[in-house]
Amino acid sequence: MNAAFRSAGFSPVQRWTATPYCRLIYAHPHSIMKIRTLIVDDEPLARERLRKLLEGENDIDIAGECGDGRAALAAIKKESPDLIFLDIQMPELDGFEVLARMKCDRTPAIIFVTAYDKFALQAFEVHALDYLLKPFDRERFHLALNRARAHLEQKRPNDAEQRLAALVADLKEGTKAPERLAVKSQGRVLLLKLDEIDWIEAADNYVNVHVRNESHLMRETMTSLAARLGPKNFIRISRSALVNVDQIKELQPLFHGDYAVILQNGTRLTLSRTYREKAQQLLGKLS
Repeated sequence: MNAAFRSAGFSPVQRWTATPYCRLIYAHPHSIMKIRTLIVDDEPLARERLRKLLEGENDIDIAGECGDGRAALAAIKKESPDLIFLDIQMPELDGFEVLARMKCDRTPAIIFVTAYDKFALQAFEVHALDYLLKPFDRERFHLALNRARAHLEQKRPNDAEQRLAALVADLKEGTKAPERLAVKSQGRVLLLKLDEIDWIEAADNYVNVHVRNESHLMRETMTSLAARLGPKNFIRISRSALVNVDQIKELQPLFHGDYAVILQNGTRLTLSRTYREKAQQLLGKLS
């Protein structure tokens, strides 16, 4: 096609604007087809960054912003977005649970937004789904957005739906917890049995694994480790604490829906109300 344009004497700009996608934008400058876009992230600064990046795109119409999975499901049902920037790590309902529960007439394009999670990134690549790895730069953002534009131009919703369903299925299969946790300590590698771990504490891009009277520092994020351990034996009670269910001795109600969590060794932690629903699934009704 470009050779034909050159032989006809078209300029580079004329050739570029004659492509199907650019015709959509430039042939009718007053009637640009907008891509309705939803931003889903529990971090206000992350939502603000995405919003500012998207505001510079002529073909993007920001349909809304959501700070948690439940709000995202409601917005998806109400707004029917074409494109969703979907954070993976969120309290109550994470990004994968949003996908599993999402019901809409047509499947939107999804750009996942995530901190480092080796298994999740491999799954995205296997199923040809795009993602933004925090922190990302403007160039990587535009690459993901242009891929989403190309996907929407192809208008193959069934293909997208099948790939997302396959991703969710693979992630469910990959949640089998390891039997031991390998921790590097003073030049050694300790193999900790999961039932020996009392609780795990977040420390930026590290975690502190508390075992009886000792603690061991691991270079891994809380979200990544929680995904590896699975929800059966360990429960996230706040953004900074993951607890071995078998080590919980007592729950004491506090103010505003929070609970004090008392462990067998006397350690006192707090169950945040934002993580209360998941706690109820394992610990029974909290009232």
